[in-house]
Amino acid sequence: MQKILIVEDDEKLRNELEIFLNNNGYEAESLKRFDNTIKDILAINPNLILLDINLPGTDGEYVCKEIRKKSDIGIIIITSRDNEIDELLSINYGADHYVTKPFNIQILLAKIASLIRRTNSSIVKDKIDAKDFILNISNSTIEKDGKVIELTKNEYKILKYLTENRGKIVSREDIMDSLWESESFIDDNTLSVNITRLRTKLEELSLKGIIETRRGQGYILKEEM
Repeated sequence: MQKILIVEDDEKLRNELEIFLNNNGYEAESLKRFDNTIKDILAINPNLILLDINLPGTDGEYVCKEIRKKSDIGIIIITSRDNEIDELLSINYGADHYVTKPFNIQILLAKIASLIRRTNSSIVKDKIDAKDFILNISNSTIEKDGKVIELTKNEYKILKYLTENRGKIVSREDIMDSLWESESFIDDNTLSVNITRLRTKLEELSLKGIIETRRGQGYILKEEM
């Protein structure tokens, strides 16, 4: 369930939004204090925030800018400020949408659904979910149960190729050809070294034996362990 955080000081509107979103399939909660807004938002780590500009003791545009430095969560500004300058500032600071009060609640719901779909799609493209581990495309890491291990460029490309062909035997020549196509030039000995190092890293994630050697044929990434 997608978590939405409402950062709004108008108690009536805040409560109405929370009830409406909870009734429409989201997990909605609200900030009720604004003395540590940025830290509280990051600690809650929602999928999306509805953020007012006029907040007691702070400014929503500043909050937007600081959150965007540290997170890619969806941000929809909800404000009574109906002017192009604030809208431009908010968008430049990283807001995804700018909605002025009063607003149509169904249109807001559509914007929320659209933004969450887009955000989730982006996350999926950055990761390969191999069920018993996650291969992160954007930063060449592998993770399991919250533990993350960095891979070298060649280790990542070898594991990616094996993952894409999971359950199939791939020859050493196939792996080297795939690396040559990506301009990573390695020979037979270098491939052996990379496979050994990759296996060691997989063992750190309790994935010992997931890459099998098939004598005279090549390697196979076993199905879910």
